Amino acid sequence: QVQLVESGGGLVQAGGSLRLSCAASGRTFSIYAMGWFRQAPGKEREFVAAINWRGGTLYYLDSVKGRFTISRDSAKNTMYLQMSSLKPEDTAVYYCAVAQGYYSSSYYSTGDMYNYWGQGTQVTVSS
Repeated sequence: QVQLVESGGGLVQAGGSLRLSCAASGRTFSIYAMGWFRQAPGKEREFVAAINWRGGTLYYLDSVKGRFTISRDSAKNTMYLQMSSLKPEDTAVYYCAVAQGYYSSSYYSTGDMYNYWGQGTQVTVSS
């Protein structure tokens, strides 16, 4: 199994920045990809960004391109999401997730690809 712990959420004004972290432990050698999803109240879970753990290929939701940056520190088994120019519509609980095994690029934005999920961290952007 893989355990995930997110941190770094909080309250920030519009235009501000936050950095989320997701630390993985357990069977980390089996990680194929990691991703960030978010869920706002009354809305469905939404893909935000993902990274192929070995090759480093990045994937983003269109509305966060140029504002969010996903990265990883393989030595620390930690993934990051640097969020800048935050908007009120970015307000949500952010979850990190791990995928094992090979998947084609078309699966990265789907929740079905991911085997393990963190507990979530709240991000609130005030206007």
